[in-house]
Amino acid sequence: MSTKTYIPDHYAPLLNLYDTQKAISLLKRVFEDTLCGNLHLRRVSAPLFVEAASGLNDDLNGVERPVSFDIPAAGRDAQVVHSLAKWKRMALYNYHFPVGEGLVTDMNAIRRDELPDNLHSVYVDQWDWEKVIAPRDRNLTYLKETVNAIVSAMADTQKTLQSVFPQLSVLPQLSRSVSFVTSQELEDAYPNLTAKEREDAWVKEHPTTFLIGIGGALKSGKPHDGRAPDYDDWTLNGDILLWDDLLGRAIELSSMGIRVDSAALDRQLTAAGCDDRRQLTFHKLLLEDKLPLTIGGGIGQSRLSMFLLGKAHIGEVQVSTWDDETIETCHDAGIILL
Repeated sequence: MSTKTYIPDHYAPLLNLYDTQKAISLLKRVFEDTLCGNLHLRRVSAPLFVEAASGLNDDLNGVERPVSFDIPAAGRDAQVVHSLAKWKRMALYNYHFPVGEGLVTDMNAIRRDELPDNLHSVYVDQWDWEKVIAPRDRNLTYLKETVNAIVSAMADTQKTLQSVFPQLSVLPQLSRSVSFVTSQELEDAYPNLTAKEREDAWVKEHPTTFLIGIGGALKSGKPHDGRAPDYDDWTLNGDILLWDDLLGRAIELSSMGIRVDSAALDRQLTAAGCDDRRQLTFHKLLLEDKLPLTIGGGIGQSRLSMFLLGKAHIGEVQVSTWDDETIETCHDAGIILL
């Protein structure tokens, strides 16, 4: 298999190895504190694995295999999480969070079927957050306001990092002006391009973009991208995309959205051919309107670190396992993989 690692011409890290570690630590503290202030979130602890029979694991696109193992002492089978999309909503329910408040946590996952490249690793680390909302907030206006608050936290974090590490000031400033576009508008504008090519074409001209509506079929009959049917409402979700000058492409920093209510879950389970999930505990509670209405998402810790520190490869900001060709390519380019 040929490596998918891309090395930009004349690439050289702006920070040495130790300063990179210090900058990542500062970035994570500043961003999380700012995000919590902007969205009214409180930090909680989260699981590394969940019971396989609980239905709480994120099924992503429905084809990824979770890392599974048995726990003899408990008589249970467990799965390492893909993400905490459903667990967070149950936590808000169990912890009795009020409307307008939410939680944030570190999510660490193993996605064994991921195809590693500059932006992807089998190890995934992100801030997972979820917030209780009122019925009146299940609309695009509230979604856009939340996106703007997250982008503002990213931009404020960049400002702090550049004041502490002046070397980073040569990087482009993250634009706080968000371009909102739907996946159908992208398909209409670029009918002959693939979904990822459409993102690159749009985000190159609109460097901070929120792409709305992922999971449902477009006019072409295909969705822009896969999305599990049981957490995001496919009409009220999306991705935060930023233009990365170094890599010359759009990168996804966050997948997020207003979550399904009972009507949206009912509709999307049928559309996705997942009606068998209706008997799982999480889904039964949702269909019976017993879980709070929420908005939430994941924000990539390593990807935000890459973007704000001007790194070319995700292995420069996280520890993972790589194929021999990636290791050799990075070594020859002077890139230190942690």
